[in-house]
Amino acid sequence: MSFTATFSVSGAKLFGSCFSVLRMALWGRKERNSTQQKPLLLGKWKQRAWLLAGLAPALASSALAQTIPVTVQAGDPKVQISKHIYGHFAEHLGRCIYDGFWVDEKLNVPKQGRIRMDIVEALRKIKVPNLRWPGGCFADTYHWRDGVGPTAQRPKMLNMWWGNNLEDNSFGTHEFLELCKLLNTEPYLAANVGSGTVQEMAGWMEYLNSNDDTPLVLERRKNGHTEPYKVSWWGIGNESWGCGGNMTAEYYTDVYKRYATFAHNYPASPPLKKIVSGANGDDAHWTETCMKNIPLNQMWGLTLHQYTLPTGSWTGSKGKATGFSEQEYFNTMKNCLKMDAVVTKHAAIMDKYDKDKKVALLVDEWGVWTDVEPGTNPGFLYQQNSLRDALVAGTTLNIFNNHCDRVRGANLAQAVNVLQALVLTDKEKMLLTPTYHVFDLYQVHQDAQFLPLQFTSPDYVMGNDKVPALNASASKDASGAVHISLVNLDTKKTLKLETALPGVTYKTVSGRILTSAKTNDYNTFDNPNKVKLASFTGAKKRGGNLSVELPPQSVVVLELK
Repeated sequence: MSFTATFSVSGAKLFGSCFSVLRMALWGRKERNSTQQKPLLLGKWKQRAWLLAGLAPALASSALAQTIPVTVQAGDPKVQISKHIYGHFAEHLGRCIYDGFWVDEKLNVPKQGRIRMDIVEALRKIKVPNLRWPGGCFADTYHWRDGVGPTAQRPKMLNMWWGNNLEDNSFGTHEFLELCKLLNTEPYLAANVGSGTVQEMAGWMEYLNSNDDTPLVLERRKNGHTEPYKVSWWGIGNESWGCGGNMTAEYYTDVYKRYATFAHNYPASPPLKKIVSGANGDDAHWTETCMKNIPLNQMWGLTLHQYTLPTGSWTGSKGKATGFSEQEYFNTMKNCLKMDAVVTKHAAIMDKYDKDKKVALLVDEWGVWTDVEPGTNPGFLYQQNSLRDALVAGTTLNIFNNHCDRVRGANLAQAVNVLQALVLTDKEKMLLTPTYHVFDLYQVHQDAQFLPLQFTSPDYVMGNDKVPALNASASKDASGAVHISLVNLDTKKTLKLETALPGVTYKTVSGRILTSAKTNDYNTFDNPNKVKLASFTGAKKRGGNLSVELPPQSVVVLELK
């Protein structure tokens, strides 16, 4: 759907060309013999020197002023950027649920019951479209019946996946769905396939979605919710190739079909969106097997999990969340950009079996995964969140937007206090991370018409390696306003864009920017606004075109009205 070439003008070649011009200006043409050249050089040395003085700055300025032509195309009105690309994830992991969304009754913060309302208000502001729960790996050891009914009667459980933490099940199905109601978001439930049963999953669906007088529905009503919850999004397992059961793709597809058979639709609720537990990274065989073995009418979506590790390795250190070098920053961005190739690979396989693109690709776990903060529980996956993480978020969301014909859902891992979180808390204190601000910027793309972009990105060079410096996506909302999101990954160079918008009529351009002095700058509880949004004034209308100067290491979203 999108076209982003990565060819660039080499700075070395440009310098070489400049040097050749200067050499000719000084030494004259080679065709002259040496006896002719000597008087010429001696006689006109001052003139040549003055020429150098004037020419060198002009050439240097020309190199810095290289302009990138960008064209915003009209696009197909039927192709939209689904709002669900901007979804989030809340697993029972570390302090995401307990001491995150769900706090002690005595904590002096705004609450509804035990739901922390300052977090709710922050997430409502960015229009969180869906929230995935209870996992993750945790989902395949979670038994929903333990989390309903009177709180005092709920059994405790050991969270064997994440720190062997003892949980009291005070946050269960009703509490999660109350949170979703407060957030005005779509609940996305993950059923226990790894250690559960078909009957357990089918019972959960009946409990939530039926309105007949069955024992489970009567139990729901007794527990305080008269009407059906009408939960539509259901993940049938999680990471079934790993912590969800270490299954082969062939075995999982048979298991999936059995579970999906008993995932019933109830007249009181909308049809279920049944979601297949998909591939780990670039595992093409898993996707091929799922698409080949599962009938299209038995699945609404297929998942993909792809994380960005600064070191690129799951063994040993994953890399630091803060205090990293520019080389480490570069490596992180290089690993982040692999998302485009991974999504392209899986989408091509899906196209073989689903030419009409009926099945959504859901990247329902993505984000930066680093080493935990020193002194914290390794099982809680608590990490700081820097400008680098924001640049990863902006880049990844641009990739998803540009693949919106197939990618119709995604979930950043995770919402609060875990991995690439939007929100961090410390008792009464709360801060918004740089990543949060990117989701604030990009919410304008939700359910907007996709507009393809054409441009050739210059390179961001590190040693003998390089990555595209520029990535972008664009859309047009229901009011006709056009939004362009731009990310400059280069830490030193401003990028100048000259943007053509054939068919787009607009009178004003405005924008907001997220940047900071260093890529490893981050917000702390003592300085929560070190990395924050600001107005952007680097875009000007120039005739029919739009001229933009995009600062280094920045995320910018423009609005044309």
